[in-house]
Amino acid sequence: MGPVEHLHMSVFSQSFSPCGRFLAAGNNYAHEGPVFSLLSTDSHLLSAGNGEVSAWSWAELIKRNTKAVIHNLHFSLFSFVFSFISIPPLQENSLVIGGGDNNIHIMDLESGIFKSVLQGHTDYIHCLSVREREGEILSGGEDGAVRIWDCRTGHSVHCIEVFKYEDCARPQYGKWISCLTTDSDWMLCGGGPSLSLWHLRSMSPTSVFPLSGCQRQATFYQDMILSVGEGQFVSHCLMGGEVKAQIPCTPHSLNTLALNLNSTEHRVLTVGGSSHQIDVFANLYYRSFSLSF
Repeated sequence: MGPVEHLHMSVFSQSFSPCGRFLAAGNNYAHEGPVFSLLSTDSHLLSAGNGEVSAWSWAELIKRNTKAVIHNLHFSLFSFVFSFISIPPLQENSLVIGGGDNNIHIMDLESGIFKSVLQGHTDYIHCLSVREREGEILSGGEDGAVRIWDCRTGHSVHCIEVFKYEDCARPQYGKWISCLTTDSDWMLCGGGPSLSLWHLRSMSPTSVFPLSGCQRQATFYQDMILSVGEGQFVSHCLMGGEVKAQIPCTPHSLNTLALNLNSTEHRVLTVGGSSHQIDVFANLYYRSFSLSF
């Protein structure tokens, strides 16, 4: 698994409130250990860490009520929850959870009952994404595979072993997949292998980005790709594979980026990593200020 430095002073995940005025950042305070994933719904903030998923009331958090947690779910099935996503367009009130037992678990949010398990990975699952229109879940893991699952049947319909593609492979970094996101027929993934852009209808890489180190999170934004990972900068990449700019940040190594698309007034990019500071970018090309916790 890729190294994560300074655990007690690091930010691993972020999520903006539905109104876009508040930012939640995951470190070591809400759980016994790092908070690896955060997810906002219309009324709740979900956080995941060491075998636990907690639900927090946004209404109470905004009032600075630190006891705003309304539900804790403990999982003896696996030691870590690395990623989760919600899929309301596909299955009402469903949460998809991936972590340390190599499986994907689909849970009913209202009852807290697991409805199904998707099996196929042979090591930790680091990241998840969803293609709403196609009814598919994508997962990336320590085993170097990106699997595509049919939500309705629970079957794995495709398996892409990114590290086996010569243009993507970087054996010196390993084969693990640490970041994964989709936009219609396009997929971004990377980690040990280079960050690469894939066309999901042809199941082939169209661009490989010449970024050093392992990338930990990447996202599509307008006609660009934004990425963070090992290194003290946010990379701005073009779809054709070119690196347009690399913007310096405060942390020496970056774990997470978040775009606030919920508010036109506070439309910012935030970046966190191996530091107690979160950098805020009102303009994508320079750091406006830093938040400290």
